Amino acid sequence: MAKKILFVGAGAIGSYIGSFLSRAGHDVTMVDPWAEQVETIRKKGISVTGPHDPFEAHPKAFHLNESQRLPRDFEIAFVAMKVYDTAWAAQLALRHLAPNGFIVASENCWPDPIVASVAGASRSLGLIMSKIGVAVWKPGQVERGAEKGQGTGHDVFRVGEHDGRVTPRAKELAEILSVVDGALVTENLWGERWSKLCANAMGNPVQGMSTLGSFDIASSEVGRAITIHLASESARVGLALGYRIPKFNGNTAEQWAAADRRDVYEALDKQLTPTGTGGRNWRASMGQDVTKGRPTEIDYMNGHVVAKGREVGVPTPVSAATVEMVREVDAGTRKPDPQNIGHVLKRAGV
Repeated sequence: MAKKILFVGAGAIGSYIGSFLSRAGHDVTMVDPWAEQVETIRKKGISVTGPHDPFEAHPKAFHLNESQRLPRDFEIAFVAMKVYDTAWAAQLALRHLAPNGFIVASENCWPDPIVASVAGASRSLGLIMSKIGVAVWKPGQVERGAEKGQGTGHDVFRVGEHDGRVTPRAKELAEILSVVDGALVTENLWGERWSKLCANAMGNPVQGMSTLGSFDIASSEVGRAITIHLASESARVGLALGYRIPKFNGNTAEQWAAADRRDVYEALDKQLTPTGTGGRNWRASMGQDVTKGRPTEIDYMNGHVVAKGREVGVPTPVSAATVEMVREVDAGTRKPDPQNIGHVLKRAGV
């Protein structure tokens, strides 16, 4: 059955998911503070490209200052903003929900407790999006950055209740999202969320501080070094917190956590080293943010790892130096540059 769906956020992930749901026949409305994006969607729709046939979608679009005109009968509301905008976006979504409607936290980092603080856990669902990279460089044009055929057999979307129950609404949302890519219900929201946090924390800030893309970083010895250290620290913290962490970026959390052993480190380094030339030089979300001059999510990504590491007594020197470096880039006191990677490792004493 068609659903009435609200997206607070028509950026990369909101535009991508919302376009598929609109094409599938759902009544999709988008609200966003990016004026050019809203106007382009109204006039031309959204052009969607990726490892699938290209298509155009035509959801409804509203400027943020027009949101008070929206009805209050949406069955599902996706919060698809940067994580630092989660609280006000959840408040806006809650205002326009039907009595039995719920909010889906479709963001990186650790947004679920923020949404629950606004709407309550009973009206909140978590959504982890694994191995999917999307970007909007021009208004009305969203691109997914996986090569065609990549990720076969992988479930991108993991829908989870805060208490781990498998509920009818979680099953229904997974079914709705299956028109986009593989989707399932997880009983392990927090472990899934930490797994995605690890994957983001090992790659996003390296691109943000350096201006390099994914292939350039993997092709560099120092790029692989910081990547392994960030993954290892994030994994150790998550394991110390007691989370059941699914594999991320090809290895178990335990394997990443053991990178202080020479043999493990060398195996990980070999695995990350590209075997050919000219691979896809994808720019992840934090790299996109720096390029566009937007604040990054560093305090909510690696900063969260550092804070939780402090709580459980797990040292995170490379993560802490990374947070410090990206904060300098955010503040404009340091320009993004490939040499920043080496500076971070030196600050961390690696």
